[in-house]
Amino acid sequence: MLAAQSIRSSAQVVLSPLPSREQWVGCLVGQCIGDAVGAPVEGLPPKDCQKHVEKVLRQGILDDTFLGQSRFGQYTDDSQLARELLLSLVEHGQFHIADYAGRIARLFRSGEVVGAGKATAEVARRLSEGVAPDEAGIPAPSAGNGSAMRVAPIGLWYADQPEALIAAAKEQSRITHQDNRCAAGAVAVAGAVALALRGGSLSPEPFLAELSEWVRAVDQTVAFDVYQLSSWVSLSPDAASTFMARAGLCPGYEGEWQGISGYVVSSVLWSLYSFLRSPSDFLQTIETAVAVGGDVDTTAAMAGAMSGAYLSVTKLPVHLCERVTDQGRWGLSELTQLAERAHLAWTEPRRR
Repeated sequence: MLAAQSIRSSAQVVLSPLPSREQWVGCLVGQCIGDAVGAPVEGLPPKDCQKHVEKVLRQGILDDTFLGQSRFGQYTDDSQLARELLLSLVEHGQFHIADYAGRIARLFRSGEVVGAGKATAEVARRLSEGVAPDEAGIPAPSAGNGSAMRVAPIGLWYADQPEALIAAAKEQSRITHQDNRCAAGAVAVAGAVALALRGGSLSPEPFLAELSEWVRAVDQTVAFDVYQLSSWVSLSPDAASTFMARAGLCPGYEGEWQGISGYVVSSVLWSLYSFLRSPSDFLQTIETAVAVGGDVDTTAAMAGAMSGAYLSVTKLPVHLCERVTDQGRWGLSELTQLAERAHLAWTEPRRR
């Protein structure tokens, strides 16, 4: 658990007005939509992903099958684990490492996890066998995006406490991934959600400058990549992907992914690019996040969380919101209730 003293001593940002409950709902539901759009084509090359988003997002044809389901809407472990993180935050009022680690382990034991990565599945097994949460994570140099994909609720909960946000994002990351780059990627995603909640006009350069300072507290190299993104946002997706697909990778690296891989730096950068390229257009953000190919359920989940937090649920496509589901449960109604309950718990002490 985060020390209460460290939370109290965090520099507090005055948010006026406070983020709305519709923004909190938008963050959670936006993540699930992005995840569900990308899931059927995860790992496929760009040309297949481009055809998919044209059909789903532009033509409105929602019949792609995913894991045997005949209709669009099933999201994956990216959003299942984000949901569990928000549930844990509501229950404890702050990030509680033992509770969240237990939730990860229980979700995997239940057999209800959808599309889990190998690293997180292995850690869940270790946790179930009694390994301590701060010892179970996959060590460096493994640097997947499994801890960044689920971290958006930290950005909601600590939106006005940057130091506490950084600490919580790092701590939840280490449960499954011990490489500092993974923690830095988690800070980048949580921080982007927190900055998006401020609303108003959004300019990429100051947004990324502030975000990179938060990331710098964890990893200076990743922070530089985040800051450098300001010079890439104006590029076309084809041109930008050339840079970002290999950002942070060792020279000569040859991976099996076409498009953006599951490596944390490139996937986080692409999610930020997708959001900042079209902050006022949710559909365009998700299209950009998915059309690139590769680990697109995760890039779209992270970008969708940022976009939903910025725009609020009122500006998300209703027909997509109504389709999100987790095997017949945790659809729009349940997700909305959770986000509203979390928002109420967060805002009450700030209005006193």
